[in-house]
Amino acid sequence: MRYMHHIHALNTHDMGAFRPFFVEGREVGWVAHAVADRLARDGQAGAFEVGPFGVSLRPSLTTPEDRSAAVAETLAPLVAEGLAPPPRGEGYAVVEHWGDAPLFTLDRGHVPVLGLRSFGVHLNGVVRRPDGLHMWIGRRAEDRQVEPGKLDNMVAGGQPAGLGLMENLVKECDEEAGLPETMARRARPAGLVSYCLQTPAGLKPDTLFVYDLELPEDVIPENRDGEISGFMLWPMARVLETLREPGVFKFNVPHVILDFALRHGVLTPDDTPDYVALTQGLRREPVRFHPDQG
Repeated sequence: MRYMHHIHALNTHDMGAFRPFFVEGREVGWVAHAVADRLARDGQAGAFEVGPFGVSLRPSLTTPEDRSAAVAETLAPLVAEGLAPPPRGEGYAVVEHWGDAPLFTLDRGHVPVLGLRSFGVHLNGVVRRPDGLHMWIGRRAEDRQVEPGKLDNMVAGGQPAGLGLMENLVKECDEEAGLPETMARRARPAGLVSYCLQTPAGLKPDTLFVYDLELPEDVIPENRDGEISGFMLWPMARVLETLREPGVFKFNVPHVILDFALRHGVLTPDDTPDYVALTQGLRREPVRFHPDQG
């Protein structure tokens, strides 16, 4: 099996199942029709104004703090009703575009309920040996809420509100791989991958900022937060061969590894029939309600 099944798997969605979500007239997300209809039942008591073609935050909610509190209160009952997953206790900043000032903050677990843009950091930890590049691969612990037992990048994490990307990467390197800050800060930004996936919780238009870190052979990652049960140092050939099997890696990790392989010439246009489709497919966004925006 070639690698394009990963691109297709992470860009499977029916935009007809959603209506756009606006804050201050800005399209920031997408809400499933069933969720929108439920929010409409709250009427004036809820944080949202709901119409057949869109959902908006009430204009009376003018500050990020007011919006954050009102949205959290309105979405809380949806957990018991099965329309929203449980909160995860980590706040994400809601923005139209990366770099914008946050419009409000929402619990990580509820981000897909409103189809909001989500961001994260992923680190390729590699070792250069005489026989070529090797990559550190982690195995997720069996008690994880997301993708237990699946293979993972050496370090990865969502982007919480109030932290810079490098600050978050340093934190995740410490928690997930036991790397000191001085070593973590040697990681180099290497672009991004993005996708738009429809899940039972809602729409996930996600962007992952990618970093590369070349490590000495004597540095062995050691997990500290329980996320990873163990690490393996694999030659790139084995990593790519394993990527051919669907369902072995955590759902978004293949994008990060394929991007690395393309950038470093491990996969080339001569030996990869899907080279063009892979390169273009690693950066996808959902269809916008207003195509002239953004």
